[in-house]
Amino acid sequence: MQPQNVILIVDDNPVGLQHLAMILETPGYQLVLASSGNEALAKVKDMQPDLILLDVLMPGMDGFEVCRRLREDPVLAEVPVLIVTALDDRESRLKGLNAGADDFITKPIDPDELAARVRTILRLNRYRRLLDKQSELEAANRALREAYDTTLEGWGRVLDLRDGETEGHSKRVAQMTVRLALELGMEGEDLLHVRRGALLHDIGKIAIPDRILLKPGELTSEEWEPMRMHPVYAYETLCSIPYLLPALDIPYCHHERWDGTGYPQGLTGDAIPLSARIFAVVDVWDALTSNRPYRRAWPEERVVEYIHAQSGKMFDPKVVEIFFYLKGVGEL
Repeated sequence: MQPQNVILIVDDNPVGLQHLAMILETPGYQLVLASSGNEALAKVKDMQPDLILLDVLMPGMDGFEVCRRLREDPVLAEVPVLIVTALDDRESRLKGLNAGADDFITKPIDPDELAARVRTILRLNRYRRLLDKQSELEAANRALREAYDTTLEGWGRVLDLRDGETEGHSKRVAQMTVRLALELGMEGEDLLHVRRGALLHDIGKIAIPDRILLKPGELTSEEWEPMRMHPVYAYETLCSIPYLLPALDIPYCHHERWDGTGYPQGLTGDAIPLSARIFAVVDVWDALTSNRPYRRAWPEERVVEYIHAQSGKMFDPKVVEIFFYLKGVGEL
């Protein structure tokens, strides 16, 4: 059942009031009557009508003043006003428009014209409300997304601390990965998923025991077995969260290698998701150029040589090429 449109009719003349009510007495309209400007303003605040039919020539407070007061109230400013008047001169029309009226109809009233104008205004008002509601929903979605992303950044910082990473590692690699992904043709929502995946790239390590994760020396073959499972743990942790499902490629696949010797799936070449191929280069760059508890940062020249040497083995050659192209023109 369609909701009724509430129409407030304002006229100090009882005959005129009833005449307008008779014309608009039709299914779908709830009619409310007021015989003065003050009564109209009081009723408007209580009911928030969908349309006001407002006579101009009323004692005390005329229709122009009622309209001005409505437009000054932030809550009532958007209520459509159709002025009903015997004044058909240019000056009166301009006065009404300046007061905030949406439309005019002159007396004597043509019933068909009035019905058509009312239908048009109500349709436009419904459309405006739909747009307002859409804007509210979009604002709420933006706020929720910002809250989610702020939370993800917090998770990234916690993961950095637990893993002994340098401060800001997750945020740096996320920024660098997005820049490189953009250069390689990714756009829109895909870039958001890339950023989120990069922030959470090592979330699977929460399941790795500290004695392995924080071991200062080389891992034994037995210790490498659970370590190589952290991408799987990442997938299992995030796959049940619809919001993060599109961001899983990086946490799940960033240890795959171009030549197929990576883990956990042993993917080869283009079978590795592009975002994971991009992130692999960025992550190694940031790791090797940063100080760690167990080693000093490598000189940049040595890191460049290492990544070039691993192009076509660990890394996608095209990604390596674009990465160093960007590094050559400025900081990522």
